[in-house]
Amino acid sequence: MYDPTVARLTYRALLGRRRALILGALPLLLIVISLAVRALAGADDQTAADVLGGLALATMVPIIGVIAGTGAIGPEIDDGSVVYLLSKPIKRPTIIYTKLIVAVAVTMVFSAVPTLIAGFILNGNGQQVAVAYTVAALVASIAYAALFLLLGTVSRHAVVFGLVYALIWEALFGSLVPGARTLSVQQWSLAVAEKAAGGELVTSDVGLTTATVALAAVTVLATWYAGQKLRTLTLAGEE
Repeated sequence: MYDPTVARLTYRALLGRRRALILGALPLLLIVISLAVRALAGADDQTAADVLGGLALATMVPIIGVIAGTGAIGPEIDDGSVVYLLSKPIKRPTIIYTKLIVAVAVTMVFSAVPTLIAGFILNGNGQQVAVAYTVAALVASIAYAALFLLLGTVSRHAVVFGLVYALIWEALFGSLVPGARTLSVQQWSLAVAEKAAGGELVTSDVGLTTATVALAAVTVLATWYAGQKLRTLTLAGEE
């Protein structure tokens, strides 16, 4: 279910100079802001939770997920080069699974690692805040990568739709509308982080069991459907 050649091509596409600069911009901004907050406000657990929750998990992680998830396959579909890949004797689910693994890995590296660093800068991991939000970023990376990989497979405007979801649904409605929070990857990952933290600084509106099931369901269904769409695209190319 993993093809090294597909993985190498996907890594090369995602970590090209232009996309790598975009991927690195938000983590760098998070660390710079964390340094400034620590210098101005000192080590404060609540401030650390606010920065990591509001900037890292609510904004940086989904945007990086959009870039990595859609970039893993979207450009190949747009320019038609995916036809060359599909002509090779590689099973279509293998292509999707490989691209998902790469997208997840890239999202984790560019979101979870900076979140951990920022957390230690802000309060030295007081009350397990840094570790908790890092766990949330790791869990969210998997669901976001699968969701946005699916978007990249089904739409030529995947980046636009992904940013709308990340910035409007997750960051805006997810923080203002109570009902929308139950359908939010951010809240699902926060439920896992709440368990990891074991305190009151990290909370979620969704129970742990519901969150775990939802995260697994979104990841599995999005990956499966992306494979089905890729199989349909293969048939269209062969015709």
